[in-house]
Amino acid sequence: MTKITYILFFLLGMLSLQAQDTLAKPSESFEKVPYDAYVPEPEMADLFRSQGKIYVVIAVLTITFLCLIGYLIYIDIRLRKLENRK
Repeated sequence: MTKITYILFFLLGMLSLQAQDTLAKPSESFEKVPYDAYVPEPEMADLFRSQGKIYVVIAVLTITFLCLIGYLIYIDIRLRKLENRK
């Protein structure tokens, strides 16, 4: 049971992580160069977001990770039963 708790806390911690903010202001040492030169435009993400497909991508990734975690928990339970049998 403690392994499952650790996994859940790890996943909840992962939810709070975010990628870098592309709208962050450049530092003072880069003031001579235009800001747009440093920020690449995420064209594919904008396209998916404008068409509403980004939610499909997020749903597929979420389902994949949940299935992987479920499979790992299933294997852990089976191994624990085999270890207790001996």
